[in-house]
Amino acid sequence: MTGVTEALRRQPRPTHALREEARAVGRAARAACRGPGRERDLLVQSLKASAAAILAWLVAGVWMGDPMALMAPWVAVVLVQATVYSSLMQAARQFTAICAGALLASLALAVTGNTLGAVALSVPLLMLLANWPRFGDQGIYGATTALFTLATGAADAVAVGHRVGQAALGAVIGIAVNAFVLPPIHLRDVRENLAALAREAGDVLHTVAGDLRDGEWDAQGWSHASSRLERRLDALRSARGWSRESLRLTAAPRRAVRRLPASVPPEQDDERWSRVTGHIRALTRTLAVAADDGRAPVPPAGPVLDSYADLLQLIGDACHAESDRLLTAGGAVRPDDHAVSAMRELRGQLQDGLREHAGQGGDGTTVLGSLLLQAENLWSETVPTGRHG
Repeated sequence: MTGVTEALRRQPRPTHALREEARAVGRAARAACRGPGRERDLLVQSLKASAAAILAWLVAGVWMGDPMALMAPWVAVVLVQATVYSSLMQAARQFTAICAGALLASLALAVTGNTLGAVALSVPLLMLLANWPRFGDQGIYGATTALFTLATGAADAVAVGHRVGQAALGAVIGIAVNAFVLPPIHLRDVRENLAALAREAGDVLHTVAGDLRDGEWDAQGWSHASSRLERRLDALRSARGWSRESLRLTAAPRRAVRRLPASVPPEQDDERWSRVTGHIRALTRTLAVAADDGRAPVPPAGPVLDSYADLLQLIGDACHAESDRLLTAGGAVRPDDHAVSAMRELRGQLQDGLREHAGQGGDGTTVLGSLLLQAENLWSETVPTGRHG
């Protein structure tokens, strides 16, 4: 019971959670005002969805005089998606689901003769249809359309055709607003995620280097840091997919009016930093094994361990330099000659230390050899001169 009580005590209170949420909203608002970024992109997309709904309501409810002008703005607001291509795909799926819902509701009402029976007959079938993978997350609109249709009591052929027409109108407006009003291009997301991955890789290496100098073998902390790096890599892969999709159907028109954002970093950079992430994961795993008192291999100690920590520190600095370059969309990395010279010297010291350990038959030879291999791999991937030998 004491453990449960302590766990409950450690949980954030509602007021604290609300304050944290308010701070997060404030940070997002300031970021949107400061300049281009993810927060501003989300703001623009939200305003575009609102504008599409208002326009659809004006066309359907005011200009066309429809007393139930619900379907058009409902469809329009949903179809302002993250990319123009996804808007078109979602429109096709949603329109098909809406047609199926309206038609099945009309047929169910004709067969049963009452609203309750029509709901009982049509909604289960439409919910099963909603789980069909080809509908994606748009299948649920079939069931909701059937409920709206039956709730109004108008489910004859004219009413069904009217609702389908309203859905088509909303789809056209939503897609048009998304395609012609600041069409979303997600190239910036790739650059920001790649820069964040490089910076976090440097942070992990700095943390490990500092812990080794202080004699603190925090295996669990290193493992958590490596896991966070893996999640950042997943975010980069997701951003790369969005960038490809956002250029479909929009790249040529935007190039014609010279409004295409700065080019996205090449995919070879993703592969390189994926390898860096793998090397860091292997490095932290080796250190975690060495930190386990129950394992046979013992970790290196003394000057050779200090040299290794210094080498990781310099490689982490190179990761940070790469991150800064990506954020400024600069040219090739210009390595610090002194840093590269220091890295070569440290690498030489570590190789000498490895030979010395091997000559003495030390138990730390296996661990040091593995750690040196991972450092060599990181050095060759992150330091420009290291990539050429």
